[in-house]
Amino acid sequence: MDERVMDEKHLILDRRIRADLEVIGKIQSVLATAELGPETSEKDLVFVGYQLHNLYNAVENIFRNIVGAFGNHLESSTWHAELLDRMRLDLLPLRPAVIDAASFDALDELRRFRHLFRAAYGVELDAERMALVLRKALALRESFPRQIEGFLDFLRRLDSPEESR
Repeated sequence: MDERVMDEKHLILDRRIRADLEVIGKIQSVLATAELGPETSEKDLVFVGYQLHNLYNAVENIFRNIVGAFGNHLESSTWHAELLDRMRLDLLPLRPAVIDAASFDALDELRRFRHLFRAAYGVELDAERMALVLRKALALRESFPRQIEGFLDFLRRLDSPEESR
């Protein structure tokens, strides 16, 4: 599609999402090399935790940009959970669901881990629990970019002259 046809707001959203997808891909490549077990050092657990934290931040940034572009504002104290929940909602004709139920479940696990990682000062990280979060994060490696590309296709169709007839 000729990008000159794309609405400026949608073009900016497209480029922001693509930049975040690139970061997500790099983080997932790092996480793919992680091995967690009972003997994993605290230093390695913190490193993996930091990467999982960053992964969810990048995903959440995509979702915040989508919500912002579609005027779907969140204002409650539980906005992180509400934002994720909204991404699985089909809001056509405004926008389709961005993620499916399986991605929602994996991302919700990541969201909860990110909250723990940020807020739990002095708590010892549990390698077994982190291994579960890591598996869920890696399960998103194929499905999440594909689902986001589906959303980007929707954006292009919104602005396509053929679709507006």
